[in-house]
Amino acid sequence: MSDIRAVVEGAGSPVVLMHNGVSDHHCWDRVAAGLAEQHTVIRYDMRGFGQTPAASAGFRHRDDLAAALDSLGVQRTAVVGNSLGGYVALEFATRWPERVSHLGMLAAPLGGWDWSPVVRDYGAAEGKLLEAGDLDAALALNLDMWVRGPDREWTPELRAMGAELAPAMRIALANQTENESFELPDDTALPSTLLDLIQVPALVAVGDADAPDFVEIARTVAGGIAGARLLELAGVAHILPVECPEQITAEIGELLAR
Repeated sequence: MSDIRAVVEGAGSPVVLMHNGVSDHHCWDRVAAGLAEQHTVIRYDMRGFGQTPAASAGFRHRDDLAAALDSLGVQRTAVVGNSLGGYVALEFATRWPERVSHLGMLAAPLGGWDWSPVVRDYGAAEGKLLEAGDLDAALALNLDMWVRGPDREWTPELRAMGAELAPAMRIALANQTENESFELPDDTALPSTLLDLIQVPALVAVGDADAPDFVEIARTVAGGIAGARLLELAGVAHILPVECPEQITAEIGELLAR
């Protein structure tokens, strides 16, 4: 794991914070600072993000997470992820449930989902731009989709947030490869089949200014995990740890106290 950029802060029961697919571990900076007062907070840049180089061969993010925990001597931990990070958290929790004490999924996708035209059109447009090598346009597209949100107008606050995220987002876009594997363990299984495996306290959060798919997914996931807390945030889009860090810090703190 020497090639993976990791940061460990604080002391106490461990929690891993997994970043989304358009930034790096810094998207959790404000949340990590609050949680580190009572917990050991573990963050790292997944392959192809931030300071961790892209993979040269096939891999699975869940296996990298397991290896990172092994290298730190952590046998069991809370795992919380935003978007792609939430996907990885669920994948890890269904593969090694004995290693997960709490689960948090913030604006996370779900395997086998029938995506709306909004998300499909975004994906098609991004693919064409990346194939053409137009990183500037791909960056603008992703800022519109994930920071502004599909139905909001840009505000000074959102533009500042976009400027903060843009450097890491550009790296993530430049490093996208066909070797990345984001599938769930059994993508043909019904979501409820996977969610039934989760027997720990869980938080499922989403913003109502995100693409509507993610609101529906959050409700599906929360409904499939016994005792899960569903949090729907008004006026918030996809990158929750950056847009509303104080509330997310408090919610994760409450999750870890369960």
